[in-house]
Amino acid sequence: MRLLSSPILAACAAVWLGGAGSALADTPVTYTEDGRALFRFDVPDFWVLRTGGPREIEDTGLDDPRAVARVMGLRPVTDDNVWMGFVSPSGVATIQDGVRYLQDIDKFLVKDPTLTSTSDTRIGGLPARVFRGTGRRDGKGVNFTATVIDLPRNRVAIAVAILRDGADPDFAEDLNAVFASFRSLL
Repeated sequence: MRLLSSPILAACAAVWLGGAGSALADTPVTYTEDGRALFRFDVPDFWVLRTGGPREIEDTGLDDPRAVARVMGLRPVTDDNVWMGFVSPSGVATIQDGVRYLQDIDKFLVKDPTLTSTSDTRIGGLPARVFRGTGRRDGKGVNFTATVIDLPRNRVAIAVAILRDGADPDFAEDLNAVFASFRSLL
């Protein structure tokens, strides 16, 4: 009984008995190009991150290939109805360039997109333009958010978040937390 009256043991017991969730921490990830750090963001606990290098993607129905820079994609371990990806394409220097880039690759992200809103905001203290809409992907309805973030030194970061119909809406909080953790490293 005497041991439990110790403030340190009481704090440890509180974490062990019920506060363990608050002891978890997201994982910081850095997007680099040619060994130079461009930006960072936090991947939520119990999400998986996949990275890919530069490549060409092609919609077989359109026969229209496009070069794509490294994509860092993340999704919850328990739900493949939610996906978020980051890219920083070389030569895309401004928000307007980023908008043109999105217009060029939109057919690879979402079929039959319908834009529902556009807004200007700040992410990580930087100017950003956000596009929200609906469409279809892999035969299912989706909600999407495409964001162009103006980085220093003539670069942008582009983030796309997709929630398929039937996805747990609570994952929107995780997606917002990823955006809140975004920081330029330029």
